[in-house]
Amino acid sequence: MIVPKKIIATAVARNRVKRLIREAFRLNQAELAGLDVVARIKSKPEDVRLKQALQTGLTQCKATVTARLKSSVQAVNSAKT
Repeated sequence: MIVPKKIIATAVARNRVKRLIREAFRLNQAELAGLDVVARIKSKPEDVRLKQALQTGLTQCKATVTARLKSSVQAVNSAKT
């Protein structure tokens, strides 16, 4: 997690953002197995916007996992035949 001081000045606010990121990851951890996820804050978020951005990012990560699983299964099936 990257939460710069330049964007979020107080430690309390930075820690809150980190807690929200951790919680979003924890709730979606099963679907994200096998991926390393890096979260970087580029602008000062509002709580609602941050939660929406986290959900969008995690949805994209899930789509990546699904696509990789499908390609792996196809590769294994083609190797068997």
